[in-house]
Amino acid sequence: MTTSAASKPRNYFATTHWSVVLDAGRNETTRGHNALATLCETYWYPLYAYVRRQGYSPADAEDLTQGFFARLLESESLANVSPEKGKFRTFLLVALKRFLANEWHRANSQKRGGGSFRVPLQGHTAETRYIAEPVERLTAEKLYERRWALTLLDCVLARLGEEFQAVGKKEHFKKLKPYLMAEKGAIPYAEASAVLGMNEGAIKVAVHRLRRRFREIFREEVAHTVMKPEEIDDEIRYLLTAFGP
Repeated sequence: MTTSAASKPRNYFATTHWSVVLDAGRNETTRGHNALATLCETYWYPLYAYVRRQGYSPADAEDLTQGFFARLLESESLANVSPEKGKFRTFLLVALKRFLANEWHRANSQKRGGGSFRVPLQGHTAETRYIAEPVERLTAEKLYERRWALTLLDCVLARLGEEFQAVGKKEHFKKLKPYLMAEKGAIPYAEASAVLGMNEGAIKVAVHRLRRRFREIFREEVAHTVMKPEEIDDEIRYLLTAFGP
């Protein structure tokens, strides 16, 4: 794989999630709202899981999550948003808490799927995923943070897969992917060599490059959710703790 971060611009902050939110709030443009809608489609499950953990039924959780996104995309709700309020992860959770506290009557008064905006929540898939969540160990906030971290991880893996596919190595990525998170001494290089038809030295180089690119993309994705470069490392450390018990 020849794709390298060295060949890509390092200006992580040209288009962050915060800039998308601010643009949608300040400019009534289709582009700004479409960009924000894409973010909603990416991060809907952590919010759905939070609402479910608050004790709402699957149907109510879906309605509330839909209602929250519809409210978020209304210009007046974004006009006074300031990135100084915190990280994008924190902003969404605080906004959701406020919505649940103040606007349940609004969401409850609308028919299912009502409103001008609808995120494809895939309700059946959402509930299937939620049923598999730890029942007692995680609070709603901790569940939200873990699912946020895992969603971000999914974005990173999707980008990696797209890069491999772009250079005609989709199957190569599928076979290397299992070794991405393996302990350094636990990778069965001989077995991987037989599967991939490469010598062990080439496998080690390929895994090293894959991990390096993974770290680069992970850092870029985290950068999109904070406002300042100096906040990246703290957010990475925080997200890594979300994977723990």
